[in-house]
Amino acid sequence: MAALAGVSIATASKALNGRDDVRAETRRLVLDAAARLSFQPNTLARGLLSGQTHTVGLLTGDMVGRFGIPVLLGAENAFGAGEVAVLLCDARGDAIREQHYLRTLLSRRVDGLIVVGESTNPRPSITRNLPVPVVYAYAPSEDPDDVSFVPDDVGGARLAVNHLIATGRSRIAHVTGPADYKAATDRAEGVRQALAEAGLEQAGQTLYGAWSQRWGRHAAEMLLMTDPEVDAVFCGSDQAAAGFIEAIRERGRRVPDDIAVVGYDNWEVLSEETRPTLTTIDPDLEHLGHTAAQHLFAAIDGKATPGVHTLPCRLVIRDSTAP
Repeated sequence: MAALAGVSIATASKALNGRDDVRAETRRLVLDAAARLSFQPNTLARGLLSGQTHTVGLLTGDMVGRFGIPVLLGAENAFGAGEVAVLLCDARGDAIREQHYLRTLLSRRVDGLIVVGESTNPRPSITRNLPVPVVYAYAPSEDPDDVSFVPDDVGGARLAVNHLIATGRSRIAHVTGPADYKAATDRAEGVRQALAEAGLEQAGQTLYGAWSQRWGRHAAEMLLMTDPEVDAVFCGSDQAAAGFIEAIRERGRRVPDDIAVVGYDNWEVLSEETRPTLTTIDPDLEHLGHTAAQHLFAAIDGKATPGVHTLPCRLVIRDSTAP
């Protein structure tokens, strides 16, 4: 190919690898020659020359969970587009197993790692003393110098409450998950901010419980007993929202005529199957995984972006908040 283009092998290699120190005319000659010969670069040889294996590790503790899977899918899509092989390991939330998989992945000479958490609670950093860059997705690292990506749960809750206010609701309550989950406290903070900006009081106190339909049903009973004038509820999960709708319907309240309901997660198994279908906040976790992968590429190239980066959520409007 170099002979066909009339250049040296070194110049042909630089042109094919996008090096800046090659004249535009020379690059065009090399690329034309490559096309005529149907030349494909040898990935293995290129990796040996660059010191990279074009392999990355995905380390998760939530292989069977609703949140880890879409993050992993988004990351894998990005790696596939970049012709990078992926080694996936599931530590199942066990620290010893995680260390074992770390040693295994490093022995395979991966170029970098994405660590996917089970919740948005900060997790211990594993970056120190590792010879490859690490990006954390969904669960941020406790070390602010690491690169982490999380959904903007405060912003997502603000979207939900602002939507309810826009539909004319003014007695808005909040039902959410356990108080020791950062996702729950962040969403409660978003509710507080949105209501304060609108000059509205929250209907009752935030009700913390489980991420479950049972808790949603129980919370509905508590809320209707203490504040029967409530006209909207933002639930911190689709599961709680589904249970809430079921309980208030049994008590003769209509959704959305009497009480509008918004969930969180856009778990379509529930959000599209509740009656009425559920307006919800989508944290767009596939996009989060895809973004984390792109930033791992950058970190491998020496362009890391330290800090905890929040990515916006989106509102998915369905029948449970129809005007």
